[in-house]
Amino acid sequence: MKKLLVFAVLTSLACAPSDPDVARWEARAENVTIKRDDWGIAHIHGPTDADAVFGMMYAQAEDDFNRIEVNFLNSQGRLAEAEGEAEVWRDLRMKLFIDPNDMRRMYAESPLWLKDLMDAWADGLNYFLHTHPEVQPRVLTHFEPWMALTFSEGSIGGDIERVNLEQLAAFYDEGPAGTAMAEVSLPDAPDSWEEPTGSNGFAIAPANSATGNALLLINPHTSFFFRSELHVSSDEGLNAYGASTWGQFFIYQGFNEDAGWMHTSSGVDNIDEYLETVVDRDGQFFYLFDGEERPVSSRTIVVPYRTESGTAERTFTVFDTHHGPIVRAADGKWVAVSLMNEPLSALMQSYGRTKARSLADYRENMDMHTNSSNNTVYADSEGNIAYWHSNFVPERDPRIDWTQPVDGSTSATAWGPPHSIDETPNVFNPSVGWIQNTNNWPFTAAGRDSPRQADYPAYFQRSGENARGVHAIMVLKDTRDFTLETLIEAAYDSYLTAFEPLIPPLVRAWDRAPASDPHKAGLAEQIAVLRDWDLRWGVESVGTSLATYWADDLLRQVGSDARSAGLSNEDYAARRATPAQLLGSLSVASTKLESDFGSWRTPWGEINRYQRLTADIVQRFDDDAPSLPVGFTSSRWGSLASFGARSYPGTVRQYGTSGNSFVAVVEFGDRVRALAVTAGGESGDPSSPHFNDQAQRYADGDLRAVYYYPEDLAGHIEREYRPGG
Repeated sequence: MKKLLVFAVLTSLACAPSDPDVARWEARAENVTIKRDDWGIAHIHGPTDADAVFGMMYAQAEDDFNRIEVNFLNSQGRLAEAEGEAEVWRDLRMKLFIDPNDMRRMYAESPLWLKDLMDAWADGLNYFLHTHPEVQPRVLTHFEPWMALTFSEGSIGGDIERVNLEQLAAFYDEGPAGTAMAEVSLPDAPDSWEEPTGSNGFAIAPANSATGNALLLINPHTSFFFRSELHVSSDEGLNAYGASTWGQFFIYQGFNEDAGWMHTSSGVDNIDEYLETVVDRDGQFFYLFDGEERPVSSRTIVVPYRTESGTAERTFTVFDTHHGPIVRAADGKWVAVSLMNEPLSALMQSYGRTKARSLADYRENMDMHTNSSNNTVYADSEGNIAYWHSNFVPERDPRIDWTQPVDGSTSATAWGPPHSIDETPNVFNPSVGWIQNTNNWPFTAAGRDSPRQADYPAYFQRSGENARGVHAIMVLKDTRDFTLETLIEAAYDSYLTAFEPLIPPLVRAWDRAPASDPHKAGLAEQIAVLRDWDLRWGVESVGTSLATYWADDLLRQVGSDARSAGLSNEDYAARRATPAQLLGSLSVASTKLESDFGSWRTPWGEINRYQRLTADIVQRFDDDAPSLPVGFTSSRWGSLASFGARSYPGTVRQYGTSGNSFVAVVEFGDRVRALAVTAGGESGDPSSPHFNDQAQRYADGDLRAVYYYPEDLAGHIEREYRPGG
């Protein structure tokens, strides 16, 4: 009897609100409904936008709290508190730009509607932790509303990450030492290459659609499992579906009933370095500007970090000029960096776009000019399609080379206001009936209707065309009857455009080689395969295996010569590689394939694999564990469907970790219709049936139906509940 009484008392105490916060959370939870569909995807509804945000964050935390916490440790410069001293410099970099006191001030100054959303954001996460005591955060045991401002734009790599950590460490490691403060020159780029990052966006006008409706392809290329797929709605007009970066309360890439938006990483030049001429006056630093000496601002930043015995910290004195924080030294000068850093406006814009219902609405949202690192491909139910090139491009003197550090001692290098939408190389409703962006330049975005490069300063785009851009134009330019299904076919078209200029010189080199050349007989069969190869990827394709291994080696081999010639590795290999280099790399590739797989005739699907074994953010891979063949390749070769894969210690197979992640095609008309797939599955819990239930569909490019309307969701509800239930 006493045991039962104790149990009843403990149960009563556990159920009773312990403080006003819990009572508030529980009251709000009563307003929110979460419906999990048969793919585990959450459909959240609340009477107000704030209610919906509360439920949205609770649902995200259910699926993968670890990824939420890591994102906000990064955004606040607190990763070292979890990971240790190795992350101190990453944290310092973030703290140069993100000050909690500034964020608190911005929160206090926010419009009431946004403050309500930030409050609900924090409440949803805190209520999850309250109701899930088994989840043990590494650092963030409590979320405050202002923290939402530290991660206000959902790109995989924000502008701040352009600041080099090695150079930052060289500058600040020993503390101030005048203009002689340490500087470091980074080595030339290695002959190896990194997987290209970015995304694809296509928009199809009604004139090119079989149904007379506009269509949109949403195809971000990110690290896998970087975003949550969900649907969030309210009685206040919110009704957005798509991909939300873990921990954010807005749909980053997606659609509502009337409009859709897809972001691609931009090649715009909108981050600049300023060379500051600094003088030391009795321990006080000054910098020259328009003939006068201005004091260099200084401040103290403390960076805590985890140790085996607890927490330690490093304290830094950091410096700023009116151009921005000092991040390195070069040629005896200090280097300040200027970039767009407007968290409040950026968060307002990120959320506001989810409720834009027309081209006019979206244009008004873009007038905020705080989506700095992205291009946007857009379509809507009125039949409009659009391309917005970046969203923050400051006016500057076009005679200056802004790709290099500029003189900070003169106002001649000052930034002006952002270029207006009319001054930017955008595209609206082109006559060709299609728009594409693959992180390439804007000057082929819509064929003959594209902006003209000569009409814009060079700082609007740092890079040119890429192999995916060539491929995108190829699949879009002559089609007049797109459906969602044929748009998927275009997005997964298997042609590898990068090999068009690369394979012919290789074949010619073999054809012209004398009989005495040892490559003549030894590579005859390989050349026959590549001569007949249709340049298309596939799980059964031997040509794909041989070509990618060959090109990997060749492009590494010519890297130094290419840089000296001012060419890309690909251009140099196609135009200037010697026969010995071309054939030698094919021999290396053949030997590598034989060593790893027993034969150079190994089909691509035996090599290129998808595997998800654990919930770890940094994945591990095992050749003896189950995995799936994937046909598509790295985007480097022009594959529109991207799969960034490589081998790892202990593996010979190559495993993907980035590329196609969330993929969707959307049709806008009287009703919205969409198909989608998410890499792996919605849940980060290996014990969940939704941890890897989309893996085969992902590998096959087999998109599933999106349940957008209640009648679509009917019959597909796996669970319906309220937060905390």
